[in-house]
Amino acid sequence: MLTDTHCHLFYEELKNDLKNILLRANEMSVTRFICVGTNIEDSQECLSIAENNENIFSSVGVHPHDSKDIKEGYTDEIYELMEYESMIAIGEIGLDYYRNISPPEIQEKVFREQIEIAQDLNRPIIFHNRDADSDTIKVLSDYPEVIGVAHCFSSTLETAKAFLELGYYISFSGNITFKNSHLSEVVAEIPLDRVLVETDSPYLSPEPFRGKTNEPSRVRIVAEKLAEIKNIPFEEIAKHTHENASELFQLS
Repeated sequence: MLTDTHCHLFYEELKNDLKNILLRANEMSVTRFICVGTNIEDSQECLSIAENNENIFSSVGVHPHDSKDIKEGYTDEIYELMEYESMIAIGEIGLDYYRNISPPEIQEKVFREQIEIAQDLNRPIIFHNRDADSDTIKVLSDYPEVIGVAHCFSSTLETAKAFLELGYYISFSGNITFKNSHLSEVVAEIPLDRVLVETDSPYLSPEPFRGKTNEPSRVRIVAEKLAEIKNIPFEEIAKHTHENASELFQLS
């Protein structure tokens, strides 16, 4: 069995065909899904999807791109959404200096405010980091009691080791299959008890579907690539990543 630990099922191209998408995923042994929000409205959509479908869970968070658009009282809305049983994490939160759609100082403020909610509720975080390694490590280091996952990891081995040292899991997506990806050397060094898999769908479709709308069934391709890099059977990767998701997100 596999768990897609990061998919955005609220996007129209996925939501409008959700029944068939879930059937295709099940055929590929993908049996659990975490619908990850990027702002309050998306998170509410994720909650609705999770509440109406078995084996779909949800998270609530404000993405760094959306942090400039927060409204007063947004943290109260996060607390309210986290009261639902299917809401299992705070995310997608973090820092993104690649595009700087929101000013870095706003990104960090909102990132910290949401980590503090996770700390208060004793829930894991799902964080985004792009071209912000040092600041992300600095912020996370200030909250040693919080755990979570570095979603769609794309940085250096040094950064991965820093996240591991802080107690975080590392999640890989379709970009590990790309021809010029440097991530094989990172994958090789990540212990099996700290690895997760995801699609980040509808984004980052793996080869040979690169450039097409991604969907949760393709997390199997990610897991197969991990098994190839680590030179172990696919079943072993599936077992470890599924168990790791259960451990981190407290899933049965």
